[in-house]
Order: sequence, then C-alpha cells, then structure tokens
Amino acid sequence: MFDNLSSRFNKVVKNLRGQGRLTESNIEDTLREVRMALLEADVALPVVREFIDRVRQRAIGQEVVGSLTPGQALIKVVNDELIDLMGTSNKELNLKTVPPAVVLMAGLQGSGKTTSVGKLARHLKEKENKKVAVVSCDVYRPAAIEQLEILAMAIGVDFIPSQTGVDPVDIANKALEQARKQFSDVLIVDTAGRLHVDDQMMDEIKRLHEILNPIETLFVIDSMTGQDAVNTAKAFNEALPLTGVILTKVDGDSRGGAALSVRQVTGKPIKFLGVGEKTDALEPFHPDRIASRILGMGDVLSLIEEVEQKVDKEKARKLATKLKKGKGFDLNDFKEQMEQMQNMGGMASLVKKLPGVGELPQKAIDQVNDNEVKKTIAIINSMTPHERQFPAVIKASRKKRIAAGSGTQIQDVNKLLKQFNQMQKMMKRMSKKGGIANLMRGVHGGGKLPPGMPF
Repeated sequence: MFDNLSSRFNKVVKNLRGQGRLTESNIEDTLREVRMALLEADVALPVVREFIDRVRQRAIGQEVVGSLTPGQALIKVVNDELIDLMGTSNKELNLKTVPPAVVLMAGLQGSGKTTSVGKLARHLKEKENKKVAVVSCDVYRPAAIEQLEILAMAIGVDFIPSQTGVDPVDIANKALEQARKQFSDVLIVDTAGRLHVDDQMMDEIKRLHEILNPIETLFVIDSMTGQDAVNTAKAFNEALPLTGVILTKVDGDSRGGAALSVRQVTGKPIKFLGVGEKTDALEPFHPDRIASRILGMGDVLSLIEEVEQKVDKEKARKLATKLKKGKGFDLNDFKEQMEQMQNMGGMASLVKKLPGVGELPQKAIDQVNDNEVKKTIAIINSMTPHERQFPAVIKASRKKRIAAGSGTQIQDVNKLLKQFNQMQKMMKRMSKKGGIANLMRGVHGGGKLPPGMPF
C-alpha cells in the first residue's frame, strides 16, 4: 500500500533536502508535486485541496522559511499534516460497557466483512484476552453462515448458529441473549452486504442497530475501490452512527487514496487495516507510522512489534545458546531463519518498514525477492539430514540430486551454498567476543548480507 505515493513523495523529499533556502516560488513547485502525487493516489479532490492549503499556510509562515534547515522543516510540516489528515493517533475499540460489548459490522457486498469478523475476533481473543462470540445475520448470501462458522472454529471463538429464511432482527435478538448466558465479553455481528441506495436493506440494518445498541459500529471498506469507497462510507455514516472503519485488502492497493480520504470525509477514524487473507492479517491503524512510511522514513515501531509477536523466541534462544557453545551454524538453522522471515510477512514486507529504503535504487529494492526465500527452503528440504548438518559433503552428484528434488538448477544449489557460507562466517563473528560489532564491521567492510538482502 502507498507504493506509488511513497515513490512520488520520496522524489519531493530528495529535492527539498537539497534546498539551502526556501521561497514562496519553490514551495509552490513542491506543493504542485505533492498535489499530483495525492491525486494519482486517488485521494478525494476536496481532501487534496484542504491538505495543500494547510501545508501552504504553515510553509510560507516563519515555521519553514525562517528555519535553519527549511527543507527538513517543510518535510516535518507535510508529515504532521498527513498524520492529522488520517486521525492523529490510533483509536482502539471501545469495549467499556456491560458485557457483552456488541460490535456491528456493516458494508458493501464483497468488501471482506465476514473475513474481517474472523480477524477481529482473533485479535480480541489473542491481544485483548476477551471471550468472543460471533453470529451471522447475512441470510441472503449462500454459504455466508457456513463461512463464519468455519472461521470461528479455526480461531477458537464461540459461533452462535443462525439460518436462512429467518428475520435478521430475530437472529440478532437471540444471539444477544445467548451471548449473555455464556458470559461472552464481546459479540461481533456480521451483516449482509448492502448498497446505500437500497432503502429496504438500509432499513434492516437500522433496525439491527436499534435492537443491538452496539458500542461499536464498524464500516468495512475495500480500499481497492478508491474514491467510491469514501463516498459509500459517507452515505452509510449518514444512515448509521458509525464509530470507525476497517480498511480491507490494503496489501493489493498501491495507491492508498481511501486511507487518506475516509477519515476526513466521514469524520470517523480508521481503526484497523486488513493486510492479507490469513486471520492474523489485521493491523491496528497508526496514522503517524503510515505517514512515516509514505515519506520514506520507515516504520521501525511496527517492525519491532512484528518481531516481538511473530519470532519464535524459544528457537532464537536455542540458536543463541548453540552458537555460544561454539557449535556450528548449519543448514537446519539457516532454514529456520528463512521460515521466521516468512512468518513476518516475507522479506519485501520487512524491508519496506526500514528507514531510508525509499532512497535506494529501484534495482536494489527489486532484488528483495520472497521467491528466493521459498526456493532456498525447497532446496534445503531436498537434502538429507546429514547434508544439512555437514554441507561440506555436498559435491557434484549430490548437487544434481538436490536440484532435481527441489525443481531447481545446479547453479541455484551452488548459489545457496555460497550464501550459507557467508552467513556461517557472520554467525562465527557473532559468537566471538564483540558479537554484533564484529558482524557489522564484516558487512561494512565489503561482506554481504543473507539472501534477499542485497544491500
């Protein structure tokens, strides 16, 4: 998400850093570039106009022109205004009510509501330690109820049964009663997708809202629909008292216009981003981190959180102990490192969160290829346990067998073994006195990083 916008903004930032002095003239040139970047990202026109006016007002004042580092000062103004545009801070779900706290999900057909119910239920269960129940009031879409039941079973939350041919309001009433009886902390209610121009369907969701009196009414938007998503959100917001937005499919949207427009147009905060198909692919929306990512300054906080949550600490501890005892780093360990990387969304996802990546040549960024990581794992899986532990035994005939077994070429096996040798040398440096300092000296002194990290 935001790839195109970030690319344009990086050019603007690079030009600004080279300016010793900023005048009204070159500020206008910069704002023209920013305006074009936002419009290309499918940001709503009224939002672009207001954003540019606010940046101009602050930029032409003493805040920037009178600064000792005017380029950096203008970048800070743009960063601050981006954060303000998207909502200043992360807005968590409000669950402070007598249990069960009801969360009502609304949105268009195909926006990813049912999947988002599953993701949100998992988030509340694992991160907030809540007892969660889910129910489907979608009696129109074939298999909608079964889809939610399968999701509920997979993530281990309570599923309250419902069936087609029953009034959704009756389903909601019974679900609320059952959630109280089983002492659920949260009840998430999935609803049918509906168009805001369909009066009958809009009346139905208004009745559901009246019966359930939810503490959170979340509108689920597919980010791929761009400005249409924002206009629909506005219409739903006029019909229902929305409390927030979940923006889905952001991993497939390189523009990001909906994320930058929806809060300004509706006045409602984006609370979560759907960043993939798996049930753990839901991220709290942090405007400051997103703004930093757009301007090519990285998102180190999200990266740290991802490592904290997804790295297997026990495996990491065992590897550290093994290295400390002087036992060699073998191909089993190498494979584990690659698998940990995949668990965190792959190398490409991690690299995007590093500061300064936007300033790297596109050729270098393109080399960060998750397919290489998958190929590495396939090659190691084709080896015998003995070969993984003692890679030195892998000669010509073994290489031929390994390549055939993994569907790769002999040169791929050679490349992997070369990369492994480099990684092994690094691990030796880390296990000796000086640890990380020795490792960094090796990298800066012309050494290379592991596969997928060419720079």
